[in-house]
Amino acid sequence: MARRSTKDPLPEDFEEHILDISVGDEIKSSFLEYAYSVIYSRALPDARDGLKPVQRRILYTMDDMSLRPDRGHVKSARVVGEVMGKLHPHGDSAIYDALVRMAQPFSVRLPMIDGHGNFGSPDDPPAAMRYTECRMSPAAVAMTASLDEDTVDFKPNYDSREFEPTVLPSAIPNLLVNGASGIAVGMATNIAPHNLVEVVQALKHLVKHPKATLDDLMRFIPGPDLPTGGKIVGLDGIRDAYETGRGTFKMRATARIENVTARKKGIVVTELPYNVGTEKVIERIKTLVQSKKLQGISDVKDLTDRTNGLRLVIEVKNGIVPEVLLEQLYKQTPLEDSFGINAVALVDGQPRTLGLKEMLEVFLGHRFDVVRRRSTFRRDKAAARLHLVDGLLIAILDIDEVIQIIRGSDNSAMAKERLIQIFDLSEIQADYILDMPLRRLTKFSKLELDKEKAELERTIEELEAILADDTLLRKVVSEELTEVAKTYGTPRRTVLLASAGTTVTAATAGASLEVADDPCLAFLSSTGLLARSADVETPGLGGDRTSHDVVISSVRTSVRGEVGLLTSRGRILRLQALDLPELPASANDPSIQGGLPLSEIVELAKDERPLALTRLKEDGPGLALGTRDGVVKRVTNEILTRDEWEVISLKGDDEVVGALELTTGTETLCFITSDAQLLHFGAEAVRPQGRTGGGIAGVRVADGAKVVWFGAVDPDDSVVVTSSGSSTALPGTDNGSVKVTPFSEYPGKSRATGGVRCHRFLKGEDALVFAWAGSAPARAAAASGAPVPLPEANGKRDGSGVPSPQPIAACASSVALHAAVRTAAGEG
Repeated sequence: MARRSTKDPLPEDFEEHILDISVGDEIKSSFLEYAYSVIYSRALPDARDGLKPVQRRILYTMDDMSLRPDRGHVKSARVVGEVMGKLHPHGDSAIYDALVRMAQPFSVRLPMIDGHGNFGSPDDPPAAMRYTECRMSPAAVAMTASLDEDTVDFKPNYDSREFEPTVLPSAIPNLLVNGASGIAVGMATNIAPHNLVEVVQALKHLVKHPKATLDDLMRFIPGPDLPTGGKIVGLDGIRDAYETGRGTFKMRATARIENVTARKKGIVVTELPYNVGTEKVIERIKTLVQSKKLQGISDVKDLTDRTNGLRLVIEVKNGIVPEVLLEQLYKQTPLEDSFGINAVALVDGQPRTLGLKEMLEVFLGHRFDVVRRRSTFRRDKAAARLHLVDGLLIAILDIDEVIQIIRGSDNSAMAKERLIQIFDLSEIQADYILDMPLRRLTKFSKLELDKEKAELERTIEELEAILADDTLLRKVVSEELTEVAKTYGTPRRTVLLASAGTTVTAATAGASLEVADDPCLAFLSSTGLLARSADVETPGLGGDRTSHDVVISSVRTSVRGEVGLLTSRGRILRLQALDLPELPASANDPSIQGGLPLSEIVELAKDERPLALTRLKEDGPGLALGTRDGVVKRVTNEILTRDEWEVISLKGDDEVVGALELTTGTETLCFITSDAQLLHFGAEAVRPQGRTGGGIAGVRVADGAKVVWFGAVDPDDSVVVTSSGSSTALPGTDNGSVKVTPFSEYPGKSRATGGVRCHRFLKGEDALVFAWAGSAPARAAAASGAPVPLPEANGKRDGSGVPSPQPIAACASSVALHAAVRTAAGEG
């Protein structure tokens, strides 16, 4: 139960004193104290070591805990607790945030903390300090080196129980290398990271030439070197920052255009601007796409991993110019960001805005002071040791007398006094001799002491020379900077560009976002590859042929147009020309390597084959089709809204073996059957039918035979190529024979007749395995893909063929190549 408390009565002589203080004066005084604390104890770095107080305390504490690179990692919470308990009386989250930033390679150019565990990413926070571990990095050791050699001043901590350095010796120019950012009261600082090797080169030049100009220094430091790489566009703002301490420059992501799939191009981003994460970019892109402010993007994927590093893939829709879209992304998303330099740092306890030369001069002045104080400390330490060595040498020369004096003394004080009087020693020397262990009284002691004395004298002489000669002092500092650059330096990551025009020129030329609807040629190869070419005059189909692949069909269209694919099932499938990859103009490759596989666009049945490409237009004579059972059909193009439609009704297991787009309607149509019968007649003999018609009789096919070729022929300039073999032999195993005959030797017959004989079989042959009619080819192709010369044309229409050295391939013949070129040229 709570007890009621009573107040003691005031003494009788108590007098009340009330001071009237102006609220404005109190607020002013309190605010100034707060501002002073924020400016000097939290937000602004010291220009000498480039560290804020919390960062300096973290490194000093870790050095005091011996958490060096050759030791194991410890929990981050342990370091945070030590810093907070001894030196930094603020929240643990602020200390841990500073520790994490010094360990993130994407935040600082030269990490001071070697982190173990999840230290976050540009988009994600780090794990809690109870999960992560840390230790000093090798660069942090250089920052705290010679800290115990009276190189810097120490001051009491917040409760005067501990001491902390006012600044670190800092062998690394940390302010420029890692930069700084902070918001104080009434001022802020924001300094970009730089390349260590470049900064050291500028420092060495300034050591030799103290009156160097800014242009001289910028020959070594052309601009910042950001941890995340990327590009800096425009150098005018950088020069302003180096000259006045204030300036702005643009950071741009590193991106390139790639084929992300067989049908699509994409923008692949491998480096982002400083302090920009992938999630921030993706979120902005999605917002712009949803608001219709950005068009042409089909998908955004973040494929970043530890193996390949940053990889952000922005897929571009077909018909969009990737270069123009990339320029829009630079303008509307964080792929291009600005960085404002405001180089404010503490110099002699006062906040100052520093240019490049001032920052370098402050660091050099600090290093001169550190080396000078270190040399003084080492000289005094060597002199003190030399004083003791001199005393030891005196004692060893008369060691017997020394022992006798010590043994004859009543106590150590008397022995000390007698040694001082007899050998003219100092108190320090006498105490050291009395504390000397007996093992030093060997015959080697004098040799060792003489050697040590010579080394000490040489060291003292060198150190005094450094202290006495300013030129030598500068040389020492320059050599140490060279060693730092050699040990910790890394290549430049950020590319400096004078202007944006050096990377993206499409937007500057006023290019449209969408691909222009220019004329083009669409190609289909025998292996099912599709492509298009902008060169409509010279299709680029000459040169050597790749084995088993050749262009078998081509049609004129436009980039944003449509073409139809006619299959052996009598279907026409609608294709977008934009979906086809573009070949280089006049490419010397008839195999359209790099084309898109047909299976990537359409799905065909297992036994369905692509036959030809056709233009989708309703005017003109239409299409001519021939089937395996000898049916012929003329059909006018009926363009439907569906993606596919039938152009012939097939009976049973019949299939289309040939198809072509008629140009005049008076072409000569030709059938060749497997039993070596040839029939040709005029296209006008076939009346056009509707899309659902089944065609009419074209050639009468005998029992067991089939049509092996159907097409259009120029009677005046054509030959007939036939190749015979055994119908029971496996494909590619029977050589057979080849025959070339002028087409004029075959008389025309009426439609629905059996035609005339075109090839006489030799012994062991019973069928045609390949047939073709058209402009005279130079060679055919074997089943292996190798070219096979054809025999000269002879006048015997029903004669036998010449034995072929190897089997002829029906699917990859330069015969088909000639037909494709003629079709592309508009000859039918």
